[in-house]
Amino acid sequence: MTPSRRHHPAGRIGVLRREAALAVVPVVVASLLGAAGPGASGSPGAPGAGDPYFPLSGNGGYHVRHYDLTLRYDTTSRRLDGTAVLTARATQRLSRFDLDLLGLTVTGVSVDRAAAGHRRSGQELIITPRHTLRSGQEFRVTVTYHGTPRPVTDPDGSADGWIPTDDGAFVAGEPQGAMTWFPANSHPKDKSSYDFSITVPRGRTAVANGILLGQHTAHGHTTFRWRETRPMAAYLATATIGKFKVEKYTTRDGTQVYNAVDPREASAAAPVLKKLPSVLAWESKLFGPYPYRAAGSIVDHAPDVGYALETQTRPLYDSAPGLSTLVHENAHQWFGDSVSLTSWKDIWLNEGFASYAEWLYSEQHGGASAQQTFDALYARPASDGLWAYPPGDPGSGAHIFGTPVYARGAMTLHELRRAVGDRTFFRILRAWAAQHRDGHATTAQFVRLAERESGQDLDELFQTWLYAQGKPDSA
Repeated sequence: MTPSRRHHPAGRIGVLRREAALAVVPVVVASLLGAAGPGASGSPGAPGAGDPYFPLSGNGGYHVRHYDLTLRYDTTSRRLDGTAVLTARATQRLSRFDLDLLGLTVTGVSVDRAAAGHRRSGQELIITPRHTLRSGQEFRVTVTYHGTPRPVTDPDGSADGWIPTDDGAFVAGEPQGAMTWFPANSHPKDKSSYDFSITVPRGRTAVANGILLGQHTAHGHTTFRWRETRPMAAYLATATIGKFKVEKYTTRDGTQVYNAVDPREASAAAPVLKKLPSVLAWESKLFGPYPYRAAGSIVDHAPDVGYALETQTRPLYDSAPGLSTLVHENAHQWFGDSVSLTSWKDIWLNEGFASYAEWLYSEQHGGASAQQTFDALYARPASDGLWAYPPGDPGSGAHIFGTPVYARGAMTLHELRRAVGDRTFFRILRAWAAQHRDGHATTAQFVRLAERESGQDLDELFQTWLYAQGKPDSA
């Protein structure tokens, strides 16, 4: 994720969502979930995935293998009608389970085509199937729903989820906004494949993740069908809608590119989007093969949003991006999308890596060297916000998009590079992307990899730059 340039005089590089008063989604205590339905002899799935910053994000007791989302959106009334079919596997003997869904009216729930009990409690949709699910059993959940989706306010004060625009919707789910438009097991630990069928008024375009399978117009509406076959965290899904100019082409390596640009942003975006193939080629050389079959950009005109997001295969921008932002969001396709978080406290693995990609791009394309960027940051006084909290554990959801996570996270990588040398450093980055492709990882795993590849004890380096309070004494 990167911020809008209007939030910082130095531009987009290394600066983030505004920090504001804490605003949280209603919390549901497990003990208030109630008893399981008749015939249940298993145990309930947990109402959250156990994340320390977002305790109700995600759910326990099952894994979603695939989402099939059928959506219809009226851009005038802003009504969304949806049917979500989730193919899942129970990971315990399961008497009931939760899905994350905030707002919207649920009109029906079935499990394996049999009507299931359901009720709401805050962001939890609590489902009791007719029969207990066996551990290891695959099952299918169908949820029909409708309403006017509204974004959630994140702990840093920014909007997240289904954000209405003057011609459609800007749909960006990090960290908890997926639940504003579809029922989900909404934590990065649970990754799934997706099919989307999105119907919008004729003249609007609906853009989701992966490959466009087709589009069809009839009776004043157009339906767009998209498919993402690689595992994807729910927060990286999008269904952005607007009046877009569309560009499609295939790169030399066979990647299918789909760019959708609001005409109001087209002239400013064109020179930067033209560089997308060369940016992806450069990042592939450094980080390993591009993880997906599809790529592209969604450039919306959403002046109140304030950030861009690395939606999988097709980053989403609130306005025409600068080149550094394009580099940042596409670096996330490796670091954040393909290699996903296990806990939000490890967010530096996403943002520090993508920020350092910006430094490397500048260094290798005639701009400031990574060392010069590092030195300029280190020159900031100890009172500067850069040193306000450690990036390896920011301390709360309000801080995960703060300057230390991005800039000091990137500084950590530069210190690692200086300690182990360029050859070993870039081997570490490629090994990280390859070993955890389509999966999850933690900071501890990255430290072990760096030590194994370098043959060095790096505990002090990572303790100083990731976890120590305040400005390090020397660099």
